[in-house]
Amino acid sequence: MLLIPSIYISAQNKVDVSGFARTYEGVTVDSGDFAIIQQTLNLNFEKKGEKVAFKANPMIYLYNADSINFRLREIYADMYFKNFDLRIGKQQIVWGKADGVFITDIVSPLNLTEFLLPDFDEIRTGVTAAKLDYYIGNSTIELIGIPQFTPTTRPNANSIWYIQPKFPAPTTFDWSKSSIKPSLKNSEIFAKWSAMTSKIDFDLMGGYTWDDTPTMHVQKHFAIDTTTMPPSPYLQSLTITPEYHRLNVAGGSFSSEIKGFILRGEAAYYNGKYFQTEDPMAKDAIIQKDYLNYVVGLDFSIGKVKMSGQFIQKYIINYDTMMVDNEINNTATIMARYDMLRETLHLELFSYIGLTGEDALIRPKITYDFDDSFNILLGANIFVGDKDGMFGRYQDNTMVYTKIKYSF
Repeated sequence: MLLIPSIYISAQNKVDVSGFARTYEGVTVDSGDFAIIQQTLNLNFEKKGEKVAFKANPMIYLYNADSINFRLREIYADMYFKNFDLRIGKQQIVWGKADGVFITDIVSPLNLTEFLLPDFDEIRTGVTAAKLDYYIGNSTIELIGIPQFTPTTRPNANSIWYIQPKFPAPTTFDWSKSSIKPSLKNSEIFAKWSAMTSKIDFDLMGGYTWDDTPTMHVQKHFAIDTTTMPPSPYLQSLTITPEYHRLNVAGGSFSSEIKGFILRGEAAYYNGKYFQTEDPMAKDAIIQKDYLNYVVGLDFSIGKVKMSGQFIQKYIINYDTMMVDNEINNTATIMARYDMLRETLHLELFSYIGLTGEDALIRPKITYDFDDSFNILLGANIFVGDKDGMFGRYQDNTMVYTKIKYSF
């Protein structure tokens, strides 16, 4: 009902239309096969008035000339009042100060069907939500209610980004607990207070949410080997039940300029996370622990080269040595960008470096802007390091790619 006034206004007046068309092809280095053949049409329909506004953002992806994926990324209405704004509908919500990592930026789940390779404004999934922004001087209180849980989207079994898990016995999956029924009880609630001062921008956030990644409850079934003396039990099969669990999250972020340097930080404390364990006494092979996730970043320039570096750490509190995850996981990111030829040619390098896993994802790219609406990009995604690491496991997916994009 709240969307109807905006739709009516848009029908009576001119609607602003913008977007882009893009072709995107990637070839793996080892095999020479096309890993990505993708055509994209992105459309934005917007109408803004003094008290109400409307936006719809459909995207159409065509894969390999025979598979169409339609995503309605956003469709919402904005209502403007004296001291607050209200947005209702499907929307993407971006929080935090970090680049390429998601610490407090947890309201909109991720689409990881292509790992971390899509542009970051496309990797988030829109959520149906009501968002209230209340303004008090230089600060803002943001309240978000989400009636229906949306999990992270993972690659399917025939994708090059799918990693086949290894199990010590034949495995059966029970999907009976893998969905969350929409209800008031199962809703997600987030709140954030942000402030801007002359020296520092900062925010504090909290959320009563669901873990976007399901916990794998493992039940072991044993049988007796009668061929041994005395007869001995052995692991006959496994039943794995994916199930989502509640999380309580609290954290914040800040950014400040210090003599030409931009110092950024972001941290979140997660309460109620379930981890896998090899403890034979643990029920369903899981254990509940809290953990801290934080990032510290620095942005600066060396001549005309823009630089950025980040250190990210995940620390599990009250760690148990039989847990599958590491107690501490350290990652770094490095970004360098140089614009030349009157800012029409852009050279950029962005890298994830797994300090704990001893692996990396290196992403060099060159972009040339023919004009304000048309550009061509040449790049590479290079995976190196330990094949058990987060990035090294995708060594076979190292590729070169091109994107040609027309914006309107």
